[in-house]
Amino acid sequence: MAVTTKGTLLVEGHELTITNPNKLLWPEAGITKGDYLSKLSELSPYLLRYCRNRHLTTIRFPNGYDQKSFYQKNAPDPVPSFVKLAPLDGIQYVNLDSLSTLLWLGNLACLEFHPSFHHIGSTLPAEWVIDIDPTLEEEPRIMEAAHVIGEVLDSLHIQSIAKTSGATGVQIYIPIQPGYTFEQLRKIGYFIASYVVKIYPNLFTIERFKKNRGDKIYIDYLQHWYGKTLSAPYTPRAKKDASVSTPLLWKEVELRPSPREFNLHTVLDRLKKYGDLIEGVPLQNLDAILARLG
Repeated sequence: MAVTTKGTLLVEGHELTITNPNKLLWPEAGITKGDYLSKLSELSPYLLRYCRNRHLTTIRFPNGYDQKSFYQKNAPDPVPSFVKLAPLDGIQYVNLDSLSTLLWLGNLACLEFHPSFHHIGSTLPAEWVIDIDPTLEEEPRIMEAAHVIGEVLDSLHIQSIAKTSGATGVQIYIPIQPGYTFEQLRKIGYFIASYVVKIYPNLFTIERFKKNRGDKIYIDYLQHWYGKTLSAPYTPRAKKDASVSTPLLWKEVELRPSPREFNLHTVLDRLKKYGDLIEGVPLQNLDAILARLG
């Protein structure tokens, strides 16, 4: 779907008004709003998989990634009739469940999509994510850190996938069997984080205050909680390179790639080659590790 002119677009039987298609949203990457909408359309089967039936927060950049931005939790007015809402705690969140809703948000210059960790109407986690957050702006050890945590999980017979955050960090993504609680996953997360801090004290920290971390990489096992959000797999990010939060093969992690390699210019070819790597990981049973932790 090429979007090059202002006007009305028919998507899934719904009329969408497209404004300023030639506006540059990522100037250095040469990506206009029209380009962005075209790429979102191709990304939609993958991005929607991790956003539908959740409470969505977006970050909007009306004049491009490097200009003023704001978080959008309440659905922006006017809300088209085809957009489904997901009320929670007085906020009318968007349920991003269709291409037409995605392109409506894209036209509003929503460049980032951050879904809740739980599905609409549930208080249980839909998956488990460990966030690995560098303290330094440039952190060449981030893939090493991801590899270490992946190895620890593997030793516990827990399969996982590393994905770039699209910014500077990496997240370890673990599909889980339904029924576990956020409290249970936090207990396992704390165990793993404490263990790697003990084994690699110069690499990792669980110090919550950034000013006290030095140059260490923060294992944020606390972010995964009811009501919180994280960058969705395959969401674009508001970074110079138009980076995309991208799942990686573990053999790629071993090669220590730069997260900048995975962006709106490269992700679609990658998806054609590999498909959705997360989908290939079976739902994990965590009963054994929970029994060990008591």
